[in-house]
Amino acid sequence: MESQETRSLIEEVMEDLSQRQGFLGIEDEEKRHYVCSSAKEILKTTDKIIKSYIRVSTEKNGLMRIPAYRVQHNNISGFYKGGIRFSEFVNEEEVENLAILMTLKNALHRLPFGGAKGGVHVDPRKFSEKELNLISKKYVQRFARDIGPNHDIPAPDLGTNERIVDWMVGEYKTIHPGQVYLGSFTGKSVENGGAKGRRESTGKGTFLSYSWLLQEWAQNNSEDEIVNRGAQWETVNRLLEQEKQGTPIRVAVQGFGNVGSVAASEAYQYEKLNHQVVAVSDRFTTLYHPNGLDIGKLTAYTKKGRDLPANSEQLTEAGIEADIMQVKDVLTIDTDVLILAAVENQLVVENMREVKAKILVEGANAPISREADEYFEDNGKVVIPDILANAGGVIVSYLEWKQSRVTELYSEEDILSDMSAQMIQTLKAVYDAYFSSVENTMRFTCFSLSLERLAGLLYRQGKLY
Repeated sequence: MESQETRSLIEEVMEDLSQRQGFLGIEDEEKRHYVCSSAKEILKTTDKIIKSYIRVSTEKNGLMRIPAYRVQHNNISGFYKGGIRFSEFVNEEEVENLAILMTLKNALHRLPFGGAKGGVHVDPRKFSEKELNLISKKYVQRFARDIGPNHDIPAPDLGTNERIVDWMVGEYKTIHPGQVYLGSFTGKSVENGGAKGRRESTGKGTFLSYSWLLQEWAQNNSEDEIVNRGAQWETVNRLLEQEKQGTPIRVAVQGFGNVGSVAASEAYQYEKLNHQVVAVSDRFTTLYHPNGLDIGKLTAYTKKGRDLPANSEQLTEAGIEADIMQVKDVLTIDTDVLILAAVENQLVVENMREVKAKILVEGANAPISREADEYFEDNGKVVIPDILANAGGVIVSYLEWKQSRVTELYSEEDILSDMSAQMIQTLKAVYDAYFSSVENTMRFTCFSLSLERLAGLLYRQGKLY
């Protein structure tokens, strides 16, 4: 979803909440409408947008001035929290939309954080390690007054990783000598105070949001209880019946980075239900095999810093049998489940009718437009939205931030167990509410639960007068 779609949905949800009798403990309809209108105005706008230009002396192109952003949307539920992405597609509107979604995501999962996002308009693949180090340090220098462990806590995102975050932590420490610095960023390397399992957490959480729906929630509910979502209930049960009859559930994964490769591995190794990962893609190619790809070999191949195999020689080197297809083919391939783990705006009005997957999981932020989301809903597909599905990373970021405060290193088992427990609590709340409601998408349900909490905090803290 783009920023205007996000804001429009906030408006609709707040209007819906204002009509709910007794919402916020307010029985008077006129007062309730007034309070909800105030909350709507606050939550569809942004607290602060900071834009700067990073001055970098490159080895080949001389001096460059690179646009950089930090957007702080809302902190009513806690310190600002959100990643920093390095991408040639970064712009102010994108970063602001992602900051809004972070506020909603943290509220949905009841984390003590607000929402923020950062970005640098740069393709990291075109810069040397030394240049990326300089860009990372310059970013911290520019935004040093606006970030910190008790104000705004960045993390890695698209195009960044623990190495870049470690550089940023080092620069923050240099700028603020003698001050607490470990909690200033999350997503650090374990050696630098990071949480074990942080890199895998978003992909694991993404797959969990889908697998828990089939394996746990659907198994513990009956058709008699699902009176309003017959088409979606049938979609879920048809896949379960298919698997029970011996036909594996087919999975396609768009994006084979930190999120997509882990989600693909989770599906490939999942023991409770039989899956075949029939297609994966990256920025150059889609690989397809009707009987499933060897995700273990593909992961080993790409761990050496390479993209997916893109020709017959590379397939042979990787030990992979697959058909090489166009990048966008993964979106419309014949599959049961499609995990979107690349970038935003992938399924839109132009291609939504070609999508064959029955369940779509948003591992990336905002990959499905609102019109496509509603089309899928009307056609009985299940869409698990980003603020629900891809929260594993920020949940583990919270555990890392908490770890830095108690100076105690949690085990990877403890981290991933706590992340799963937190996600399952939210998954149950969302699936219970969605399948028992009469209309609206699962995204609307997620926004409703998030905004109910945010509006409640704003009201109780006296911010709506």
